[in-house]
Amino acid sequence: MIGKGAYLRQLTAVTMPMKSVAVGKELEGSSPPSVFVGSWNYPDVYAGPMVTPVHGDTAVMDMPESWIPANRTQEEIIGYRLNLVRGKQRVHTSDLTNRFVEKLQEISLSASSIESEVSFTDTPTGQSFSEEHTPFGPSAPVERFEIQGGKWDRDLEKVFYDTDLRAADAVIDLHRNGLPFSSIQKAFSVGTMGQERGRHLVPTRWSITACDTLIGDRLLFQVKKNPVIDNWRVHEFSSLHNNYAVILMPTGWQYEWSEAFLRVLGNEELVFSDHEGNRKKTEYSSLGGCYYSCKMAVLEALAREGKQAGAIILREALKGYVPMGVFNVRENVRNAMQQPASEFEDIRAALSHISEKFTLPVQRFIEEGELLRRMIRERQCTLKEFMQPVN
Repeated sequence: MIGKGAYLRQLTAVTMPMKSVAVGKELEGSSPPSVFVGSWNYPDVYAGPMVTPVHGDTAVMDMPESWIPANRTQEEIIGYRLNLVRGKQRVHTSDLTNRFVEKLQEISLSASSIESEVSFTDTPTGQSFSEEHTPFGPSAPVERFEIQGGKWDRDLEKVFYDTDLRAADAVIDLHRNGLPFSSIQKAFSVGTMGQERGRHLVPTRWSITACDTLIGDRLLFQVKKNPVIDNWRVHEFSSLHNNYAVILMPTGWQYEWSEAFLRVLGNEELVFSDHEGNRKKTEYSSLGGCYYSCKMAVLEALAREGKQAGAIILREALKGYVPMGVFNVRENVRNAMQQPASEFEDIRAALSHISEKFTLPVQRFIEEGELLRRMIRERQCTLKEFMQPVN
């Protein structure tokens, strides 16, 4: 069977439904604020600002946390992102005294949008879609880059000047203080956190997973001290051509993320799954960054409630779905966890409920999900029994 990575490369290679903004070699506008650090040829990477030819407050273009609560459509979100033009310059990840990098840090620390002027060596072209990072529009090498100074976010500024504070502690403190994940991740990416000698640029894709993991690990340490829930719960949410079901189990912490892609490209029906027990995975998940984004979102809700549970999350992406980054998983699961839970006496009843809402038959998730199969066996509920109606 085709792996998830290969499938998503096929999916992102198809023609996308919208065109990027058209710009010339000179651009004046606003950065939301937004930056992007590539991973190719690490540690000599391409880094730079993302600027839109719109003046004023453009924060919504790079604030994923706001899109789903505001009921933004997939087309609106892609429209925001394809209006962002990526400038890039080759830099070494350890060269934080480079004036160009310092400007990227100023952008990431800013409390509001930054007026910018960019000259490119060539006319920006293309667009980028990924399951790991949010899309963006055309890109080109930067010849000249100027910004107007802005006011820094107070929490980010405090972390920037604390060169004794470890980066992991900085990320966790900022999350605890309620800073948006996207703001934390951008500041982390451009080397504004950590002890002075250890600071460096981190590719955007890596920084997203790093922040999800750092926050998730600290939340898990807290959640494992909490009492276990006493029934089966299902939280559900649907948006952006995705259906989500979060099954919380009356067990100690264990976790499985299963996702299905149903006829997005043609007639395919693909299901991918990965899991961990009470101890976290030691190797990187085959499902990529969304595994860690989902885990963090569930742990965030459990910590907020002061409870512990096992978690199995089912997702199905339907026709019309476009990869837009792991924010899609993180924010959908966050919103699912904010919905009132349906409560059940056993796993059979929980799965029967989900089967009424999902397009894909639940037995496909059972076939691919090792933890889900194990929970069914432990509850002495066979697949045949599961398929019988619940009175």
